[in-house]
Amino acid sequence: MTVPTALADDSLLATGSRAGPVRRFFRHPTGVAGLAIVVFFVTLSLLAPVLSPYDAARDRDLSSRLAPPSAEHWFGADELGRDLFTRVWHGGRISLRVGLIAVAVAVVIGTFLGLVAGYVGGWLDTGVVWLLDILLAFPGILLAIAIVATLGPSIVNAMIAISVTQIPIYARIVRSVVLSLRESEYVQAARALGSNPVRIIFRHVLPNSLSPLVVQLTLSIGVAILDVAALGFLGLGAQPPNPEWGLMIRDGFAQFLRAPWMSIFPGLAIYASVVGFNLLGDAIRDVLDPRLTNT
Repeated sequence: MTVPTALADDSLLATGSRAGPVRRFFRHPTGVAGLAIVVFFVTLSLLAPVLSPYDAARDRDLSSRLAPPSAEHWFGADELGRDLFTRVWHGGRISLRVGLIAVAVAVVIGTFLGLVAGYVGGWLDTGVVWLLDILLAFPGILLAIAIVATLGPSIVNAMIAISVTQIPIYARIVRSVVLSLRESEYVQAARALGSNPVRIIFRHVLPNSLSPLVVQLTLSIGVAILDVAALGFLGLGAQPPNPEWGLMIRDGFAQFLRAPWMSIFPGLAIYASVVGFNLLGDAIRDVLDPRLTNT
């Protein structure tokens, strides 16, 4: 027997309208703007090898060293004569990929821990909460730096470090939702019908935990992109000659007075992509929150 999702019913009653969440989202101007920014960056990053092929080890033109923005080099060139416009979009492939994968891993592990701890309770819940509190006691970027410094600087280790810092966030969100749902009527009805705990968790509890997870996911991608750039700037993330945004800002730091465009354009890419994901996350939160759909 399939139990209807309570959140969907509450949302429909609260709005008094049959407009679906997708239609409500496209009535949200900042959400549409955020989606457009995200689609723009994702599309250009995916198509970068087709639109502008690039070999980080070979595409150098010493005659164009530190060339300012021009018709030939839209974003200027760096100290090795490499075209910054091409490097920025190829760098987006690294930054966005690492951010998406790191957040995806954190969502899977954090959701599993939150589901198990919240539904089972007892000593298992206490142990998981203690572990999460220990991780949350450290500032996220400092914990990521410590992990990468221990494992060694690389883009894979940076991805692992960012995932570890994000796991407690999702685990606590899911745990709090599960604690409020495990004694609800439809969960008790499923128990009475003989459903095993695994079926109850994944068929009845998890679907009602998805709304806050989706909102947090979009917001966390922006945070992950900033963390990837910070680790790259410190030399703990992507290594030269890879065109990663944070590493590009670091390369331009020493030349900032002579060639500020080396840092400005990668910085603008980070800023715009993070703003896009934050606007998208805020809009999704507004659309999925039944208390805000009337406004």
